[in-house]
Amino acid sequence: MLINGMTLDTISAHDRGLAYGDGHFTTMAVKEGRVLQWAAHLARLQQGCQRLGMVEPDWHQLTQELEQLVVGEAQCVAKVILTRGEGGRGYDGSGCQQTTRILSLAPFPTQYASWRHTGINMMVCRQRIGDAPMLAGLKTLNRLEQVLLKNELVCAGAVEGVVLSSRGVLVEAVSANLFWRRGKTVFTPDLNRCGIDGIMRRQIMAMLKQMGIELRVVEAPLESLWQAEEVWLTNTLMGVVPINSIDDMHYPAPELSRRLQERLALEV
Repeated sequence: MLINGMTLDTISAHDRGLAYGDGHFTTMAVKEGRVLQWAAHLARLQQGCQRLGMVEPDWHQLTQELEQLVVGEAQCVAKVILTRGEGGRGYDGSGCQQTTRILSLAPFPTQYASWRHTGINMMVCRQRIGDAPMLAGLKTLNRLEQVLLKNELVCAGAVEGVVLSSRGVLVEAVSANLFWRRGKTVFTPDLNRCGIDGIMRRQIMAMLKQMGIELRVVEAPLESLWQAEEVWLTNTLMGVVPINSIDDMHYPAPELSRRLQERLALEV
């Protein structure tokens, strides 16, 4: 772990990331000493700083630190956290002059390979996430909704769950983005009010366009999944994971998701 370029694993108790969740992050796959899709992740970090009004770090320096951290790593997970740093009083962060940079590595989740191969079963989460249009799409440090949702999965013995907004429309899974297919059309939730706009989500959307497949970004109720012929999840680490069932609804033919997996394998 590197904190502001130094080998540390502690930060100041005055850091606004701790006090207010005042910051954002991105999680990346590392393979053979290289961060996959770094350009896209860097753009996400830059956009996050701009939207949250944070002082931008030296991006060249951050890139060098990350490259230093992943040297020699065959496969792992890299994470970059940026907080507004120290300063200001109460909610007012205008006195913060230096963004805190936290870079870390973790083992790659072993279950994702089998998930991609066999698919997974999902449940519908009872808890819902609230609309937050000022933060929609961003991967901020405010993850308490996801912590509670994950606890719901653990208590139910489930691995993933469909998440609805407080208005009852589809948003995402607990740790991934959501897609479904009906006929020749693919759908994914509109994230203008809440949810995370994932890097892999964007990549799959671009891939569908290249394949000439119609994609609709929609506000849709849960019932849309009962009419679907195929459902899959995406995130940077898991790639594309087919869904076998959601509660009592089964999806026996992951046709398009298998094609997307094949195309992704060629791009890595």
